[in-house]
Amino acid sequence: MAVIQPQDPRIEIKEPQHRGLNKVLHHDFLSLAFRPFFLLAALSSIISLGVWVGFFLGHTFTDGFVMTPHVWHVHEMIFGFAATVAVGFVLTAAQTWTKLPSLSKGWILLLVGLWFVVRAGLYINTSSWLAVAIAAQVSWWSIVIFAFSRLLFKSENKRNYVLLPVMSVIGLLNICVIASPFIFESQALTMHIARTAVLAFVILMGLMGGRVIPFFTASGARIPAPQTPSWMTPLVASVSVIGALFYFIGYFAQLPFTPASIMILGGVLHLWRLSFWQSKKTLTIPLLWSLHLSYLLMGLGMILLGLSYFLSSLAFSDALHMITIGAIGLMIFAMMSRVSLGHTGRALKPSRWMSVAFLLLGSAALIRVVLAILHFNLIAWVASAALWALAAAIFFVIYLPILWRNEPR
Repeated sequence: MAVIQPQDPRIEIKEPQHRGLNKVLHHDFLSLAFRPFFLLAALSSIISLGVWVGFFLGHTFTDGFVMTPHVWHVHEMIFGFAATVAVGFVLTAAQTWTKLPSLSKGWILLLVGLWFVVRAGLYINTSSWLAVAIAAQVSWWSIVIFAFSRLLFKSENKRNYVLLPVMSVIGLLNICVIASPFIFESQALTMHIARTAVLAFVILMGLMGGRVIPFFTASGARIPAPQTPSWMTPLVASVSVIGALFYFIGYFAQLPFTPASIMILGGVLHLWRLSFWQSKKTLTIPLLWSLHLSYLLMGLGMILLGLSYFLSSLAFSDALHMITIGAIGLMIFAMMSRVSLGHTGRALKPSRWMSVAFLLLGSAALIRVVLAILHFNLIAWVASAALWALAAAIFFVIYLPILWRNEPR
């Protein structure tokens, strides 16, 4: 029998070149899409707001951008932040909905790589780099939509089929905005498309919020499930879709009416729907009151959008920030906090600092809208951006160790 001699420690054995990649692919950080995308989106929003504040404070480091600073800011907050989180959530939740495995670590790594390419292209922002960013963004959305649709159709998860066209529309609008310097001569058209994307997010939040907020409220507050009239959910969704369509079409065709009344009706319906969800019983539970508050601000934001057509003192863009900061931002950070704890096997008891972060976001929305109406625009912009960045930093610091690696068992 041959005797195996111990390895001489002086002899160096070269590791296979693919070992590094294998180590990356086995990391907990890539186990599900929410882990990288939640952290990257939060960090990205801080950096993007820093660049944006620097721009309107007079710094010229954005001079020479192919994509104008205003469009760049809108793109990075709506798509670089909000759409990134939405994709991370949907690809993670789809695994629960369908009982099928979602994307493998290799595919998630590819999506992360494409996401970084898009960010690099937009930060460098020359014509050639923007073209690279467009190609990467198209590839990113193609993988996302294919993976999501495969899970839904393979499992025949018909209840969530409605999310596929909404996500596809958001992806299409994203590509239109990022490609706007090459296909649109008017910045006004680009901004109109971006604002339509915000209304698409309202549709998405109405669909998802209408499902999860009552369910979370019942389980978290330990009360019977809040009952909403069966006719209200399809009515809210229909009014939201019609309002978004009329708003979008209004840029290209002269309509006999504005979408103002539809937006106001949509906001009132959202508030009416919220009244059934027993919000008062959530006031001591941060993961619940934050969701209820975000839904409240969404309803108020839609009403303000409608009123902006009639009130000269209320600009549409200012009213829109009640939704982008108060509704989208707050709901996203609340959901990220909950999903990050729940999907990593932790108790749904966030750090007390997250309550501070939620309050900062709500305050940022109110400051951005109210101070702008009072013509304190610069203070409104700087203060709201600072409050958002602080809230995002709190989330990033608290959830980095949670999302980076599983707890040792």
